[in-house]
Amino acid sequence: MKKKVLVVFGTRPEAIKMAPLVKEFRKYPEKFDTRVCVTAQHREMLDQVLEFFEIEPDFDLDLMQPNQNLYTLTAEIITGLKPLLESINPDYVFVHGDTTTTMATSIAAFYSGAQICHVEAGLRTFNMKSPFPEEMNRCVTGVLSAIHFSPTENARENLEKENKKASDILVTGNTVIDALGYSVAKVTAAGFAHPEIEQIRHLVKPGIKTLLVTGHRRENHGEGFLNICRALKTIARDHEDSAIIYPVHLNPNVQRPVYELLDGIANIHLIAPLSYPAFVWLMEKSYLIITDSGGVQEEAPSLGKPVLVMRNTTERPEAVSAGTVKLVGTDPEIIVKETRRLIKEEGYYNEMSGRHNPYGDGRACERIVTFIQNHTYEG
Repeated sequence: MKKKVLVVFGTRPEAIKMAPLVKEFRKYPEKFDTRVCVTAQHREMLDQVLEFFEIEPDFDLDLMQPNQNLYTLTAEIITGLKPLLESINPDYVFVHGDTTTTMATSIAAFYSGAQICHVEAGLRTFNMKSPFPEEMNRCVTGVLSAIHFSPTENARENLEKENKKASDILVTGNTVIDALGYSVAKVTAAGFAHPEIEQIRHLVKPGIKTLLVTGHRRENHGEGFLNICRALKTIARDHEDSAIIYPVHLNPNVQRPVYELLDGIANIHLIAPLSYPAFVWLMEKSYLIITDSGGVQEEAPSLGKPVLVMRNTTERPEAVSAGTVKLVGTDPEIIVKETRRLIKEEGYYNEMSGRHNPYGDGRACERIVTFIQNHTYEG
């Protein structure tokens, strides 16, 4: 009898990391009845990823609304999933990481009696308010999940300390590395055309070091983003032979300080948020990356790109230990100092860029599917 698998996600990062898992499950239609449901917590950015990975959802809750908030989104996901879960009665419900979609889906799936499978399980900062609400989301999901697919040994240890059974945890590596391998091959293939890549291609110039910047975390809103902008302004002034490319998040708390402090500086290019394929292309072309994103901390080391993380804590300590990323917080002096070192000190740059990526070998999805194939359902 086929095992019924429902994969649920709602944001662009989730879609990127779950797309290769969907494709892996669908290699075995004789073993799995695999369905995909999107909540559309992020609508446009989600659709771009689905198109790139050639995945058409079986179900679309289409929940994104103007002025959306955590209260209404959580409630709508739970109630929106109820009839779907009752209709298809899945054996396994797969969720990813730490979004509101993940947490709310876990609650709904728990009520339905399905076994919850948490991909990227076990990440912890041990501070429920940082990042907010992601730490809470992943902790709640961890409590409700039956099976935990951890990206690293450190994540596995966190789960075992929370009294999860060792037999219910599998260290897989991170599925984002699976996605990255697929994506780099696609965007660099001869004949691949993408309008956003063509629009930004002229910004990447021979002999000019491209510094890619991203930022969106709630914890950095306010003074944090003002400090980040001050640091970028200094870097641009001190390194005129470098170019800063900054796809600016649409959140007004990000847009306001960025455009007020950085607009009009010749070697800072403020551009609209990029689709996933264009972002992968730009990562591959960059010299180094300055970010507060979790996913970039995992992806960039596989491309040999040093990462400066504009946060004071990270739920990805393996990258810090491995030396592929460095925490710089939002202190302008530290951001400027570490960027200057990577630009000016070739040995330091080569040491950091040559470090082994602790997040896997691109076979995480294969390990997950094999585990489920051999798993005995206990519903």
